[in-house]
Amino acid sequence: MLAKHLSAVVRAMRPRHWLKNGFVIAPAVFAGHALHAPAMLRAVSVAFAFCLVSSAGYLVNDVLDREADRNDPVKRFRPVASGEMSVTAALLWGALLYVLAFAAALRSGRNVLLLLVGYVVLTLLYSLLLKAIAVVDAMALATGFLLRLVAGAVAIPVTISQWLIVCGFLLALLLAFGKRLPEADHPGSRSPSYPQSYLHDVVTMLAGVTLVAYTLYTVAPDTTRKLGGSNALLLTVPLVLFGIMRYLLLLHREGAQDPTATLFRDRPLLVTVLLWMVVAGAIVYTAGGAR
Repeated sequence: MLAKHLSAVVRAMRPRHWLKNGFVIAPAVFAGHALHAPAMLRAVSVAFAFCLVSSAGYLVNDVLDREADRNDPVKRFRPVASGEMSVTAALLWGALLYVLAFAAALRSGRNVLLLLVGYVVLTLLYSLLLKAIAVVDAMALATGFLLRLVAGAVAIPVTISQWLIVCGFLLALLLAFGKRLPEADHPGSRSPSYPQSYLHDVVTMLAGVTLVAYTLYTVAPDTTRKLGGSNALLLTVPLVLFGIMRYLLLLHREGAQDPTATLFRDRPLLVTVLLWMVVAGAIVYTAGGAR
């Protein structure tokens, strides 16, 4: 009985979505601190705190959405919606995860704790109110990723590139609107209603703008200065282009509702992301960005 309950808790925490908290580690990597153990330890501890706090947010969201989820062909299998986990148990586990998250980030400094509080407030507002407001829902999700980026930079500490912030926000916004595209024909009772044509236009626009922003980031004076005057990071643009185009293909062909699941399911996309990480990491260190 206990094993079954714990299994339900783990599924409700959605650990595969912890991959999103890699945004916390990104500033350390692009600043050349990936091989600096103390800096990476701080970044990883903050990323772990965001993993716990995001899982707590999922539990709260599942409680609020339980009636709507029961009418969804996929979400009805979530532990709270299916009745496998009670509302009380979900809220208690959520409270425990919040406490553990702040305990994990306690040594990271006041600014990180404030950003974590901001993230908690944002996710609660999203679950209670913002997710039902068109456009605002996607902006709120993207802002959550922005807070992760800033928290990762503050934890090191390191000055984060403005272009990296722009790229991260635009990518998160692209994924947020892309997630809405398969839901357009059957929005939930607590989800905004978007016309298909509008979502197609917005996703296409964001895909192009994200690519342009990343390209500008690779050749920005701040970036090339950190790489010893080299603009070699420009070589990773084709990988980003392919990744975005592949995601758009999956989105229109298969209705890729969950970006995380899509990443692990689609081998070309997964290989592209891994290859980008390897190439970008190698450039950072061989071009003089290592510390």
